[in-house]
Amino acid sequence: MAYFYILPNKSIQPLMKFATKAIHAGQEPDPATGAIMTPVYQTSTYVQESPGKHKGYTYARGKNPTRTALERCVASLENARHGLCFSSGMGASDAVIKLLRPGDEVIAGRDLYGGTYRMFQQVFAHFGMVFHYVDMSDLSQVAAKLNDRTRMLWVETPTNPLMQIADIAECAKLAGQHKLMLVVDNTFASPYLQNPIDLGADIVMHSVTKYIAGHSDVVMGALATNDDSLNEKLAFIQNSCGAVPGPMDSFLVLRGVKTLHLRMERHCENGRVIAEFLRQHERVSTVNWPGFEDHPGHAVAKKQMADFGGMLSFTMHGDSMEEAFRVASETRLFSLAESLGGVESLIGHPASMTHGAIPREEREKHGLKDSLLRLSVGVEDADDLVEDLKHALSVSVASNLEN
Repeated sequence: MAYFYILPNKSIQPLMKFATKAIHAGQEPDPATGAIMTPVYQTSTYVQESPGKHKGYTYARGKNPTRTALERCVASLENARHGLCFSSGMGASDAVIKLLRPGDEVIAGRDLYGGTYRMFQQVFAHFGMVFHYVDMSDLSQVAAKLNDRTRMLWVETPTNPLMQIADIAECAKLAGQHKLMLVVDNTFASPYLQNPIDLGADIVMHSVTKYIAGHSDVVMGALATNDDSLNEKLAFIQNSCGAVPGPMDSFLVLRGVKTLHLRMERHCENGRVIAEFLRQHERVSTVNWPGFEDHPGHAVAKKQMADFGGMLSFTMHGDSMEEAFRVASETRLFSLAESLGGVESLIGHPASMTHGAIPREEREKHGLKDSLLRLSVGVEDADDLVEDLKHALSVSVASNLEN
């Protein structure tokens, strides 16, 4: 789809599609030198002509020109009026929850990134906020938790790591009926595959570290919104609490985002190949990937996403954690590491890594088994990735035979 976007100091541009926005939105040649790349404004403060008379910048915690260019770019990619960048995805999430007050309640997905759950339960719950966890694909479960203290719906879709799908538009309708804020963590999809603002979300959150930056060399978060009042409040929190990214990190993300559309196309292509390979493997029990037509959320994913992404998870027959460990330790191209969304393929064990902060009984109650492995499928040659997994699974088979 194409949208109008207003570049700084310019009139409305012709309709621009995603690839064009990824390269140009928020960025102009440097007026001082003509440099085509946004300069790294490596400064902590700015000289003022007289007290209170300046060029829009006073102190770099509040604003930095390199960061401003990135924030405008992120806003454009999400078809939003406003974008704000933070020092991490958790910094961005922290700012959103700081919009609430003691006694306020949040309904969140039960399959949730472990760091988000940890922040909700071990930080903000101590300040009197209450968090409920439900299956967001079943709106009757959401409705059952609504009361006069509910202020926010927090949605991940696809979820981490079970790849469940929530209908953003339907969540937006419910939120509108009850005057709730709808926040969507769009990290797994990226703005290339999904735009929650278009579907009615109030705030979109990204761990920019992942697909938007795309090269595993930056930690950053971002928020996007169309609501002027929300943006003003979030910008106040950003400046007051100071979880802001530095100019060099902002520059690296601006560089990375220029290939987001190209990378996502390859992530999706490779994700499909790997998902289909694993589903046919005799040692694999379950593959969680919304591109399968029999996935419970496939129809919704097809409706609200441009493609099905490069994230998936799987378990093997026997549900053995030891066997999962063996497979994760034997891959050569799939590096055993936390994070996702980089050009290189990663394999992880959520129960002991990204979701270790969630108590085991809570994880298992919601289907996150100790035997589950999560893959972030990179942009390498798909045949090489298949061979890598074949090798790791064959070592697992051999170990079982020896035992």
